[in-house]
Amino acid sequence: MSSTTKLCDLCRARPATVRVDVVEDGRRRTLDLCELDYTRLRREQSRSPWESLFDGLLPGERGRWGGDREEDDVQAYLSQHARDLLQAAAKVAVGFGNRELDTEHVLHSLTASEVVQEILRKFKLSAEDVRGHVEHNAPRGKLRAEKGDTVRIGITPRVKAVLERAFLASRELGHSYVGPEHLLIGLVDEPDGLGGDILRRYGLTSDGVRQKAVAVVGQGTEEGRVERRSATPTLDKHTRDLTALARQGKLDPVIGRAKEIETVIEVLARRKKNNPVLIGEPGVGKTAIVEGLAQRIARDEAPEVLRGKRLVELNVNSLVAGTKYRGEFEERIKDVLDEILARQDELILFIDELHTIVGAGQAEGGLDIANTLKPALARGELHLIGATTLGEYQKHVEKDAALERRFQPVFIPEPTVDQTIHILRGLRDRFEAHHKVRISDEATVAAAELSDRYITGRYLPDKAIDLVDQAGARVRIASTSRPAEVQELEAEIRALKREQDYATSRKQFERAQEIEATIKAKEVALDEATQTWKKGVASGTPEVRVEHVAEIVSSLTGIPVAELTAEEREKLLRLEEVLHERVVGQDEAVGAVSAAVRLSRAGLKEGHRPIATFMFLGPTGVGKTELAKTLAWAVFGDEEAVVRIDMSEYTERHTVSRLVGAPPGYVGYEEGGQLTERVRRRPYSVILLDEVEKAHPEVHNILLQVFDDGRLTDGKGRVVDFANTILIATSNVGSDLIQHNLTALAGERLDYKQLKEQLTTVLRHHFRPEFLNRIDEVIVFHALTQDQIRDIVLLQLERVRRVAKGQGVSLGFDSSLVDHLAEVGYRPEFGARELRRRIRSEVENALASALLEGTISGGDSIRVAYDPAQGRTQFDRVSSGSSSGASGEEPVPERTGA
Repeated sequence: MSSTTKLCDLCRARPATVRVDVVEDGRRRTLDLCELDYTRLRREQSRSPWESLFDGLLPGERGRWGGDREEDDVQAYLSQHARDLLQAAAKVAVGFGNRELDTEHVLHSLTASEVVQEILRKFKLSAEDVRGHVEHNAPRGKLRAEKGDTVRIGITPRVKAVLERAFLASRELGHSYVGPEHLLIGLVDEPDGLGGDILRRYGLTSDGVRQKAVAVVGQGTEEGRVERRSATPTLDKHTRDLTALARQGKLDPVIGRAKEIETVIEVLARRKKNNPVLIGEPGVGKTAIVEGLAQRIARDEAPEVLRGKRLVELNVNSLVAGTKYRGEFEERIKDVLDEILARQDELILFIDELHTIVGAGQAEGGLDIANTLKPALARGELHLIGATTLGEYQKHVEKDAALERRFQPVFIPEPTVDQTIHILRGLRDRFEAHHKVRISDEATVAAAELSDRYITGRYLPDKAIDLVDQAGARVRIASTSRPAEVQELEAEIRALKREQDYATSRKQFERAQEIEATIKAKEVALDEATQTWKKGVASGTPEVRVEHVAEIVSSLTGIPVAELTAEEREKLLRLEEVLHERVVGQDEAVGAVSAAVRLSRAGLKEGHRPIATFMFLGPTGVGKTELAKTLAWAVFGDEEAVVRIDMSEYTERHTVSRLVGAPPGYVGYEEGGQLTERVRRRPYSVILLDEVEKAHPEVHNILLQVFDDGRLTDGKGRVVDFANTILIATSNVGSDLIQHNLTALAGERLDYKQLKEQLTTVLRHHFRPEFLNRIDEVIVFHALTQDQIRDIVLLQLERVRRVAKGQGVSLGFDSSLVDHLAEVGYRPEFGARELRRRIRSEVENALASALLEGTISGGDSIRVAYDPAQGRTQFDRVSSGSSSGASGEEPVPERTGA
């Protein structure tokens, strides 16, 4: 800080000590805050609106950082008496040593309400008995608070669900407030939690409590009367009234879309062309904006021009369904239109997926919905809101100029990550109430950031919301699964009952009585175990944490995206060792790919380029393809995460379409490209471009875009992201130079540096400069030495032993066999492939014959050795007490050399 003390940007009184970035109305700002305001702001971020009931927080303080939020808030409808009772319930929770308000604390507090006491009396219950039952059974926590201490109280997801159910019960009964009687109904309706369990044990039911509540407090003005006949029966049959759903609290809150809602209102208020169409990518929140408008109308917060109107969603499928005869559909749409026009000042029509009205219901010589609506739209007699994607709008609506001119496009952008975090925080209460779990603030931030970074082809906030939803479901299922002890007891009881039935059928009555006594004892144990488990579930609230969200992302993408644990950091730092477990030698290649992976996992990768782009050169059989497979196994956790493209199949100009997909109108358009489709389905892959020099120059031009920008547009116009791939191109260019160097005399051989320089010169003559310039590194693989061949023998024999063990045969390999195979398999010009052929002919074929002849059978321990006198492989059966070298459980001789 400077010499002049800077004041806090919020209180303007205390000196600022902390500089933070905050998101206000979806925009990032930097603020200098004092210690007190910084603590309050941090606390506020992780608190839900309902929890602020116990903070004494001023509405303006939350609103300042809460942004625009369209929803019917339960707090606004809580009566003062209900608020006081919830405050008292919080004190009960603290008295029981709990930091969270749960259903039993609410029930304990409700017994002090005269209304609740009267309802209980109608059930022949005493409020004191219920209170005593709660005090006897409620779990005690470890919180110890002295008088005068300030304790922050959280709310369990069960209580949030109770508040939602109470709000719905209030609406059903026609009341304009949420009081103690509605909270009691919410407790009975909530299937989880000790409070509801106690009431249900006393025989209270949802319908029963509702009837008694009406008898005590009376019926509301909106219900209890015979409803008059609807003035729009046909419209009601084919639509969904969004304003009615908003009044009932059945719509999710809409957060951060105030600007777009205002734009829609402005278009609706115009004299002409007052039909907005929301255009945006799938999942950005087009329908949610319309629901936000319905919630404004329901709360009487809309401008005068929209006040009191009904916003109804037309179901196009419902209109078309069942129209079998000519003219039946036209008659139905005319009836709907007549009802709308008769009440045009009261109704706003919303059609989701607007493009479906073009051609819908059109029979031979008839009209579709779009042409039926055109006259009313042109005269301004119909207020219509549409929602569709940009592609569908261009394809279906724009081509009909007469229809397109009647709409005013409103483009809906994808929210930023910061705005998505804000949206997730607003939805958190709904998800917690549904899944009965607590969702940490870190998990909501991780859902927004990880979905933006790792899930391609979908849009925020939809993909982030899906992550939170699925993580909540997974944690909920895991926490409510019956423990193994309960499942074992249930299985034992079922088995005993079957045994008892068998004994009874055989007239073994004494045995049946013994089994009956055992069953009763098991049932008592089962009941105790079940009660213990249920009490543990009721007393604790499972929490969705960052690792749960990361697990979901991993299952969707196939990439380990969990935070860099100490174990994973260690693995990345020693990645060379991990790769060398399967790739022998080739230190330059292993070091280069390891450095590229570390750079990417540390978050320092440049822009949208692929993780790395390499060109591998070298003689055949030295490990180029094996390194690609090993890299996929080490980085992406699956050896199958290799997309192998044989570039010799792309020697003709027209084969470019096989890579990216055929253009519209050509054969194979629906099948997608061999490269783009596989990367789109599995964006975390190693892409191996084999023999890249054989591809047509037009294919090289396509690859330029992938190497540089990390993206490629397929035949359907979709952008495929290559930012999370490792590209490896192999080439046989200069193979004659490599072959000559292998067969040259020792004094005439080029060293690695000289060979690489000559190969680079050859590459420049074959590939264009812009192609080579986009490759991160050209790596020349060494020819294998005698010691490295021996190491490969050990790896290959280990594979043979694993296969034999699957047949029940334990193999141990003698050093004589290893030395023989290393000697006869050393052919530098053929690499390790000659070695594989030798192992098959001398070991695997002989082993297969012995198994078929019966000289070797399952359970045998066999020592495999080479007999130079006979010139063949020998299989000797050994006993379990023999030397360790023969045991199938012992490793092959230690690897030596590189």
